[in-house]
Amino acid sequence: MSVAQENVSRGILTRARILNGDTIPSVRLQEVQVFARHRFRSRHQQRKWTRFIYNVKKALPYARLLSSELEYVNDTLALLATDKEREAFLNRKEKELFKKYEYNLKHLTITQGKILIKLIDRETGQTSYEIIRMLKGRFKAFWWQGIARLVGSNLKSEYDAVGTDAEIENVVLLIDMGVY
Repeated sequence: MSVAQENVSRGILTRARILNGDTIPSVRLQEVQVFARHRFRSRHQQRKWTRFIYNVKKALPYARLLSSELEYVNDTLALLATDKEREAFLNRKEKELFKKYEYNLKHLTITQGKILIKLIDRETGQTSYEIIRMLKGRFKAFWWQGIARLVGSNLKSEYDAVGTDAEIENVVLLIDMGVY
């Protein structure tokens, strides 16, 4: 008995195409991500990589949270009629978010903050600077950019998934797949 006959006798149903009189099963496969296995030359390199994964895992939830909050804010702002209502809503939302997340965000390391800035751009499609400028104005964006520059960061930095930020992208994909 051939494999095709065995499948039919068990009642497995698959899509098929007929090409030149032959019936060919057609099965849709899920996309598979393949990553090279990390080879470390030293224990120091391995610890550095482990720390990097930890830092990405620490920053990623905040970037995703900001993405959903930003979507909510934009949807709400679209419904408000006047600039005064929008301003009041933004001030309330800012106070609410600061109260809820300020402690956790203040305790991120500088490295985690830099990764967070990159991940915000990845999740929202906008740099942190653009988001602040859009919601709070040019002066506030300029002020926060100055603070970021003091600690060696840049709110205007963009996410480059295939270039400079390829390692972050790989770690995020592995986190999403449940590997890390």
